[in-house]
Amino acid sequence: MKTIAILGARGRLGRTVAKAFLEAGYSVRAITRDGKLPPELDGAQAVATDALDQAALVRATQGMDIIFNGLNPLYTDWVEMCMPLARNVMAACEASGALHLFPGNVYNFGSPLPVELREDLPFNPTTRKGRIRVEMESLFEKAARERGVRTAILRAGDFFGGTGTGSWFDLVMTKKLGKGVYTTAGPANLVHEWAYLPDLARAFVALVENTGKLGPFEVFHFTGHAVTELQMKTAAEKALGKPLRLSALPWWTVRLAGMVNAMMWEIAEMSYLRLQPHRLVSGRLEAVIGPVPHTPLDEAVAAALADLGFETEPKRNAA
Repeated sequence: MKTIAILGARGRLGRTVAKAFLEAGYSVRAITRDGKLPPELDGAQAVATDALDQAALVRATQGMDIIFNGLNPLYTDWVEMCMPLARNVMAACEASGALHLFPGNVYNFGSPLPVELREDLPFNPTTRKGRIRVEMESLFEKAARERGVRTAILRAGDFFGGTGTGSWFDLVMTKKLGKGVYTTAGPANLVHEWAYLPDLARAFVALVENTGKLGPFEVFHFTGHAVTELQMKTAAEKALGKPLRLSALPWWTVRLAGMVNAMMWEIAEMSYLRLQPHRLVSGRLEAVIGPVPHTPLDEAVAAALADLGFETEPKRNAA
């Protein structure tokens, strides 16, 4: 049985990936700072470790075949924490000879964003967080080239679905659904790239099951749901069984708040992602794993809303 360590196992992505590997029959070591796990990860081995302590992280991941890097500090901690964490993960992977799985994002491409983001596009980071992401991926590539530390990056759009909170979907779009309002963070007819987390997690499993096809350093784009806010709103209306009013996030208030609040400044820096159309395109992922996991939009949005505690149409009918 193959073994995988999930770093950041209590985070939204980490727990979804851990669950997918458990369901696929892998032995899962779930690593968090306090060793506590959510109920859905019953069956995983819980380990308490501070990933900023390199020696401790190496010990915690000893003997693993795969290490999933779900570590994602708060925006305000990126400058201080991202590169030390990345170096520590590389040390842990090298010590165990483990394959490193990393969830990439679109920050690397900068602004203006090309409408179609392909794997062969050059990076052009125009934000501090984009430059940090490029530096991290450069570190991974160098470790693969010089020390044989293998990395597979799966680049995805904004997250929705899965248990937990902390994405645009639950913090903005659905925040006022109880009042019958769907809130957009950009133009309602602009195409934006979304990743339904259970699908993304299954894609990571599929990559591991096709390890023999992977080179030392691989980058794939996960083609999720490239849709408009109006399409997301329509899917939410179908799930809830009622019409929703359309509202928009006032970005000027975020930028104003950013003058005195560090987190608001960090969020405002990335506003271009919500104001420029883009979709991820891949000619490589399907060639390696076969059909890419893809839940239809209506089903994915309904499941995501149910995970957030909303009463959706299937539940109403069952009652």
